[in-house]
Parts: sequence; C-alpha cells; structure tokens
Amino acid sequence: MQIDLRTVAIKPVRQTFDHIARRFGDKPASRYQEGTYDIQQTDIFHYRPMWEPELQLFDKRRTKVEMKDWYALKDPRQFYYGAWTIARARQQDAAESSFDMIEERGLAEIVPAEQKRLALDLLVPLRHVEWGGNMGNSYICAYGYGTAISQPCMYHAMDHLAVAQYLTRMALVLDGPDELDAAKEAWMNGAMWQPMRQLVENLFVVQDWFEVFVAQNLVLEGLLYPLVYDYLDGEFSAKGGTAISMMTRFMGEWSVETAKWVDAQIKVAAAESAANKALLSDWVKQYRAPVLAALAPLAARAFGDKADSVLAEVTAQFNARCAKAGLTVQE
Repeated sequence: MQIDLRTVAIKPVRQTFDHIARRFGDKPASRYQEGTYDIQQTDIFHYRPMWEPELQLFDKRRTKVEMKDWYALKDPRQFYYGAWTIARARQQDAAESSFDMIEERGLAEIVPAEQKRLALDLLVPLRHVEWGGNMGNSYICAYGYGTAISQPCMYHAMDHLAVAQYLTRMALVLDGPDELDAAKEAWMNGAMWQPMRQLVENLFVVQDWFEVFVAQNLVLEGLLYPLVYDYLDGEFSAKGGTAISMMTRFMGEWSVETAKWVDAQIKVAAAESAANKALLSDWVKQYRAPVLAALAPLAARAFGDKADSVLAEVTAQFNARCAKAGLTVQE
C-alpha cells in the first residue's frame, strides 16, 4: 500500500468581512482593521434618547467638529482590545517589579523626608484628577462618533484608573493609608487644589465630546504630565527620591505613548477643514489659561522660585506640540 502526501492550497471564498472589504478591498485585514472600522451602528435604532429626542443615540451632531469620514481618526498604535491588554500587561509587569524591589529592599525608608512629603502633597491628590480623566474619556466613548476614536478613549479611560491605583499604592508604600484621607481632604478643601478641582469638575458638564477630548487629553494632560512626570520627576531623582521615580515609571512612559495618539487625532481633524482648525485652536486657547492657573500653585509648591520658569518651559513645549499638530495657539 502506498500513500502519497501532497500540499493542497485552498483559496478562501473571502479574505475578510464585507464591511472591511468595501473599505480596503477583498484582501487579508489586520486585527486592528477588523476590530475598528465601520463597526458602529448607523441606522435601525430602536429608539431615540429620551433625554435628547432631537438626536440619534450615535449622532455626528454631538460635536461641532465635522469630518467626512470619522474613521480617518485612526490610532497610530493600532490598539484593539487584545493589543492594548498585551501592551499594558508588559508595563504592569515592569511596574510590579519596581514596587517589589522598593518594598523588599526598604528603599522608601531612605527617601529624604522633604522629598517624601513633596510626593505625598503633590502626587497623591492627583488620584482625583485621574478619576476626572476616566470620567471624561468614558463620556467620549459613550457619545463619540466612530469606533476609531471612541474605542481608544475607553482604553484611555481605564488607563487613568491604572494611574490612580499606582498613585494610591505609592502613598501606601511611602507612609500608609492615612495619606489617602489626607489627600482627599486636600483635594476637597486645600487652597492649593481648588483651581484644579474646579477645572476637573467643570469638564463634567461640557457636552461637546470632542471639546472634552481637547480639554482633557490635549490641554490638561499635555501640560500636567510633563510638569509632574518630567520636571518634578527630575527633581526627585536628583535629590534622593529615586524610589519615587521608580513608582511613577508607568505614568511617564504612558504619557509619551498616549501623546502620540492624541496628536494624531488633532492633526487629522485640523487638516480636515479651516473651520475645524479654528475651532480646535480656540478650544486650546480657551482651556490653556485655566489649566496653567490650576498648575501654578502646584508648581510653586514643587519648584519654589523656579516655578515660573518651569511653567514657561512646559507651556512653550506644549505650544510647539500644538503647532506641529496643525493648530494656531499663539496669542
């Protein structure tokens, strides 16, 4: 008896889903394409929102920004759920290693008292700012148009909870659970934090979801994160607070990564039309001033006499970033 083995190539009837083939052609698609494009429902809605009967559940009119194709706002990281969880799992492993090393070797005990107090006063209350970021991006995901923008905003919302958890854990490592109560009291009643609290809570009632995207993800985070996780982190490292820098490693890496995604969205939306560019530029100028006002007392606590110069550097870098994205934000 003889058995002959041979390879048979079976040509698939179709290479991908029909809605992907209509956009990219009938060829193998990436996981990101299949998990992102043309997924959002556009018709056959069972009901209109009872609280806004003049609008559909998913409606382009929920923002003043206009796009011919909302799926042009693609994520340069190519994040779909699987890719996002894998990327964050790697970063979590690195963060856990840092925390384990700090706790095992008692590195928190050798941080100078002044640096420890500075971290507790400035970083731990930021847990509440991160909660605001979670709320804002959850709102964008709920009311935004097009999976290409709403999907990564949901990931961004959950990342804010991760940052809040790392800040919580840092407080526990440095001093203990009482610091969480102290941080909440500072957030609710401390004079230094009230401009930031007002800013965060005002964003809760902004209805235009793209305006929230600009105010939260571009302006607030674009000024806050460099100030705290770049300039202030450098102060910690230079003055014996290396353990603090290790515990905030995720935030620094995450802010650089997400800035590329935010900039890509702004650049595409601004290039769509002159009206979009003017609108986005106006939003940046509208929110830049209150954000800087909210950061001023934090910078004064962190940098003392150097606060104004540090804020000026952060602002100049932010303005250059906006200009690179196609906006006109100089006064």
